[in-house]
Amino acid sequence: MAEFVFAAKTDDIPAGRGKTIDLGEKKVALFNVDGAFYAIDDTCLHRGGPLGEGELEGCIVTCPWHGWKFDVRSGEMAMNAAARVNCYPTRIQADHVQVCC
Repeated sequence: MAEFVFAAKTDDIPAGRGKTIDLGEKKVALFNVDGAFYAIDDTCLHRGGPLGEGELEGCIVTCPWHGWKFDVRSGEMAMNAAARVNCYPTRIQADHVQVCC
Protein backbone atom coordinates (compact mmCIF):
# COMPACT_ATOMS: atom_id res chain seq x y z
CA MET A 1 0.00 0.00 0.00
CA ALA A 2 1.33 3.45 -0.93
CA GLU A 3 2.17 5.81 1.89
CA PHE A 4 3.64 9.28 2.29
CA VAL A 5 7.40 9.26 2.84
CA PHE A 6 9.94 12.01 3.45
CA ALA A 7 11.39 13.35 0.19
CA ALA A 8 13.12 16.65 1.07
CA LYS A 9 13.03 19.68 3.30
CA THR A 10 11.09 22.58 1.84
CA ASP A 11 14.30 24.67 1.80
CA ASP A 12 16.16 22.02 -0.23
CA ILE A 13 14.32 22.97 -3.44
CA PRO A 14 13.99 26.71 -4.13
CA ALA A 15 10.94 28.06 -5.97
CA GLY A 16 11.22 27.52 -9.72
CA ARG A 17 13.57 24.54 -9.36
CA GLY A 18 13.44 20.76 -9.33
CA LYS A 19 15.51 17.91 -7.99
CA THR A 20 15.79 14.16 -8.51
CA ILE A 21 14.92 12.28 -5.31
CA ASP A 22 15.55 8.59 -4.60
CA LEU A 23 12.63 7.03 -2.75
CA GLY A 24 13.76 3.46 -2.26
CA GLU A 25 13.95 1.91 -5.73
CA LYS A 26 11.90 4.70 -7.30
CA LYS A 27 13.32 7.98 -8.63
CA VAL A 28 10.96 10.95 -8.65
CA ALA A 29 11.43 14.49 -9.87
CA LEU A 30 10.28 16.92 -7.17
CA PHE A 31 9.48 20.51 -8.16
CA ASN A 32 8.72 23.72 -6.26
CA VAL A 33 6.27 25.92 -8.17
CA ASP A 34 5.91 29.08 -6.07
CA GLY A 35 5.79 27.10 -2.83
CA ALA A 36 3.59 24.27 -4.14
CA PHE A 37 5.43 20.95 -4.52
CA TYR A 38 4.77 18.45 -7.31
CA ALA A 39 6.26 15.01 -7.90
CA ILE A 40 6.43 13.08 -11.18
CA ASP A 41 8.48 10.15 -12.48
CA ASP A 42 12.05 11.29 -13.04
CA THR A 43 12.39 9.43 -16.35
CA CYS A 44 11.42 11.17 -19.60
CA LEU A 45 9.30 9.08 -21.97
CA HIS A 46 11.54 9.81 -24.95
CA ARG A 47 14.99 8.48 -24.04
CA GLY A 48 14.95 8.31 -20.24
CA GLY A 49 16.36 11.75 -19.50
CA PRO A 50 16.34 12.93 -15.85
CA LEU A 51 13.37 15.30 -15.57
CA GLY A 52 14.49 16.45 -12.11
CA GLU A 53 17.49 18.08 -13.81
CA GLY A 54 15.31 19.86 -16.36
CA GLU A 55 14.56 23.56 -16.51
CA LEU A 56 11.27 24.56 -14.89
CA GLU A 57 9.29 27.41 -16.43
CA GLY A 58 6.02 27.96 -14.60
CA CYS A 59 4.57 24.45 -14.31
CA ILE A 60 6.39 23.05 -17.35
CA VAL A 61 9.66 21.12 -17.04
CA THR A 62 11.84 20.60 -20.10
CA CYS A 63 13.86 17.39 -20.30
CA PRO A 64 17.56 18.33 -20.40
CA TRP A 65 18.38 15.67 -22.99
CA HIS A 66 16.02 16.30 -25.92
CA GLY A 67 13.62 19.06 -24.89
CA TRP A 68 10.41 17.14 -24.28
CA LYS A 69 8.11 19.19 -22.03
CA PHE A 70 5.85 17.96 -19.22
CA ASP A 71 3.37 19.66 -16.88
CA VAL A 72 4.58 18.87 -13.35
CA ARG A 73 1.02 19.18 -11.98
CA SER A 74 -0.40 16.35 -14.09
CA GLY A 75 2.55 14.57 -15.73
CA GLU A 76 1.07 15.32 -19.18
CA MET A 77 3.37 15.93 -22.11
CA ALA A 78 2.85 19.53 -23.24
CA MET A 79 2.45 18.65 -26.94
CA ASN A 80 0.45 15.42 -26.50
CA ALA A 81 -1.86 15.14 -23.47
CA ALA A 82 -2.29 11.40 -24.15
CA ALA A 83 1.37 10.86 -23.24
CA ARG A 84 2.25 11.30 -19.59
CA VAL A 85 4.59 10.31 -16.81
CA ASN A 86 3.26 9.19 -13.44
CA CYS A 87 2.33 11.92 -11.01
CA TYR A 88 2.45 11.45 -7.21
CA PRO A 89 0.58 13.25 -4.41
CA THR A 90 2.66 15.47 -2.16
CA ARG A 91 2.07 17.13 1.20
CA ILE A 92 3.96 19.38 3.58
CA GLN A 93 4.41 18.37 7.22
CA ALA A 94 6.24 21.08 9.20
CA ASP A 95 9.20 21.81 6.87
CA HIS A 96 9.24 18.38 5.21
CA VAL A 97 7.94 17.56 1.74
CA GLN A 98 6.41 14.10 1.66
CA VAL A 99 5.53 12.10 -1.46
CA CYS A 100 3.05 9.23 -1.70
CA CYS A 101 4.30 6.48 -4.00
